[in-house]
Amino acid sequence: MKDVLLFSMVVVGLVAASGGSLQLGDSAPDFILPDQDEKMQRLSDYRDGWVVVYFYPKDDTPGCTAEACGIRDDYGQFTEADITVFGISYDDPASHRAFKEKYELPFTLLSDSDKQVAGLYGAKGLLMPKRMTFVIDPEGVVRKIFNKVDVAGHSGEILAAVKQLRLTD
Repeated sequence: MKDVLLFSMVVVGLVAASGGSLQLGDSAPDFILPDQDEKMQRLSDYRDGWVVVYFYPKDDTPGCTAEACGIRDDYGQFTEADITVFGISYDDPASHRAFKEKYELPFTLLSDSDKQVAGLYGAKGLLMPKRMTFVIDPEGVVRKIFNKVDVAGHSGEILAAVKQLRLTD
């Protein structure tokens, strides 16, 4: 009986840690988070254009650096397409500032230190956020979710997805 109770507690804990299950067509949960300069950013302030919210595990690690630098290298295409990019991890603003400066990242990094936003998006991990990307249209609707991200080429996948979504609108 004790083993069954312990197993149930572990399962409940894992489900709670995994957060919500945001689906295509859902309204993107609004949030307010501090950026690398400790300025508060509200998602709903960007509802006039397309927004990419990508969750990543940790600043200045190999995979996260590759993903961020891929977006940096294609950033001109993001701005031409009027796409705002937010990278979110649990790291604090000072860590984000150093990461952004070291790799000359032209987009905003947000600190979700209490893991609440990751939970709302279903990207909450036990120690670090899951690597996930959400494409949000100008009305605030989730139009694409990347659950499995290959950091090499992900930037191009995002741009192609937004282009395709615009064609179907």
